[in-house]
Amino acid sequence: MRACHLLAAAAAVITIITVNEAAQARETIAFTGGYSAGTIVVRTNERRLYLVLGNGQAVRYPVGVGRAGKQWAGASRIAGKYIKPAWSPPAEVRRDKPSLPDVIPGGSPRNPMGAAAMTIAGGEYAIHGTNSPGSVGGFVSYGCIRMYNQDILDLFARVNVGTPVVVTR
Repeated sequence: MRACHLLAAAAAVITIITVNEAAQARETIAFTGGYSAGTIVVRTNERRLYLVLGNGQAVRYPVGVGRAGKQWAGASRIAGKYIKPAWSPPAEVRRDKPSLPDVIPGGSPRNPMGAAAMTIAGGEYAIHGTNSPGSVGGFVSYGCIRMYNQDILDLFARVNVGTPVVVTR
């Protein structure tokens, strides 16, 4: 089931995160697996996202992933890129949390998209920041990939619409 639906609206508030948290989160590591340079690889079981650099290297980021029953795997691509997107809870989220408003403005501390989001083609999933940094590293979402806000901004600057995304379990 797909559950991270984005609206392409923007807001004016920037989510704050400490520099130390982001600086320690991502690192360049040795990486093999046969993926082309520029591919985003999410290894759900590791709760890690890799941006393949080529020459046997990748940038590794910690992520939050789908909780039990919400995980998925497959290949797609980045369909859109948004800074501080507004968020509209999809039906599945509304069933679990009926008190949510129809739209949570971008930049709001209640907005689960954080500082930026990149939609994944073929569904309602996204790779996005979070205003709950403690959720990064866990099995926490309805299928979206959560990153520290500084990390999503770093990844956002490195990739384009059309970038391949591979999610494995």
